[in-house]
Amino acid sequence: MDMIKKLTIKAPLLIIAISCGALLCKAQSPGKTEITEWQYGKNGAVSITYDDGSYNQFKVALPIMERLKLPATFFIITGGIPGSKYHGKFIGRPVKDIIAESATIPTNDQNFLERCSAAGYLGYKGTITYVTRAASMYDSKRRRPQAYKLMDELYQKVRHGDFQPGYQPCDEVLQEKGSTWDDFRRDAAKGYEFASHSITHASMPGLDSVNIVYELEKSKEEMRNQMGAKYTFSTEVPYGYENERVMKIAYKIYPALRNRMPEPWLTELDRPSRKTPAVNDKDYVQWQRECNTRAPLPLMKSWVDTAVSRKDTWLVLVIHGVDGLGYEALSHSLLDEYFRYIKSKDGELWVGTFGDVTKYMRERENAKITQTEKNGKIIISLSHSMDKTMYDLPLTLKTYVPANWKEAAIKQGKNVATAKVERDERGAYIMYQAHPNGGPVNLSQAI
Repeated sequence: MDMIKKLTIKAPLLIIAISCGALLCKAQSPGKTEITEWQYGKNGAVSITYDDGSYNQFKVALPIMERLKLPATFFIITGGIPGSKYHGKFIGRPVKDIIAESATIPTNDQNFLERCSAAGYLGYKGTITYVTRAASMYDSKRRRPQAYKLMDELYQKVRHGDFQPGYQPCDEVLQEKGSTWDDFRRDAAKGYEFASHSITHASMPGLDSVNIVYELEKSKEEMRNQMGAKYTFSTEVPYGYENERVMKIAYKIYPALRNRMPEPWLTELDRPSRKTPAVNDKDYVQWQRECNTRAPLPLMKSWVDTAVSRKDTWLVLVIHGVDGLGYEALSHSLLDEYFRYIKSKDGELWVGTFGDVTKYMRERENAKITQTEKNGKIIISLSHSMDKTMYDLPLTLKTYVPANWKEAAIKQGKNVATAKVERDERGAYIMYQAHPNGGPVNLSQAI
């Protein structure tokens, strides 16, 4: 069913009056149209996102959201799923040459990235933890000497035979055990969004460019092959890094990153930020908050309340472990209560996937509206110049209509709907869905 036809069913929820001070509001003439800040005219937006794809996210948390009809986005590690074509590997010189060289040349700024990139693929178990730690140190310029020493320690142990032979992925990959691509396709058909979290949950500030590209490009290709092009829109670079070098590479591969969205109309408050959306001089603010064992439930509920009251706030919730499996695991009972609280704000808060909210904001910021009147009808033209195959989300329009209208007929192409006329301090209006570049929208008084 297309989006305009859906409006007829959802109309009681979509027609929302927007109040403002009477002295500041001017009456709007019929035909005046605006795109609402958020889909369906809601006050704010929230996206529930999960990192790593640990099994309990789907076994435990997803059924709770499904019961409440809440969408979510899952950033999954693609390499560990059975049937995947692309797995972790090192792209570069033979690792035996790198190991041999480490015996005489200490790790330094010139060779660190190669050694760190190769470290997980030296043929021994237990080396991945060194990569994770060293990459974190390297990301902080003042701690880079420590990262070099850690690499020297690792390679020395490898040369001395201190590790067992084999390959051992990181814990995040192991925690996906039990999930399949068939499961993901089934859940995607229910409306859940799946996106990339790299091939191996790689700690990318410690990788050289060619290995970063491999982790991101091949994970994207895996998503396309297994799920379809729709699921290649965004990624989350593991560990939430915003490393400038990594971000530049990632943005050449994916249209959207949860790590960073450098839009001129968006204020970003990332997970570590202690700031709140108290002051924002841009159209939107993306406020990322991590739901973990250190965040009491009342605090997490207050984030939702802020998104409702602010009007400009997109609350992006980040969840990892569930019921004992995964990082900072939350219990199903806590998630159930929290999700029910989010659902209770349904009339004021748009709960959308990460991809949908991103697309809505970008379409709105790049949209052009013109309107004319002819023979008692209002004709709206809605367009944007973005990639139409990617940015195809309907926008919510609010159009002021003649005061004597009681109900309006809405037609765009083959899509027909009706909407009850509402009123605010500026006059009579209707609120409805329309597709950018979908042809003219004709509004008329319903008979």
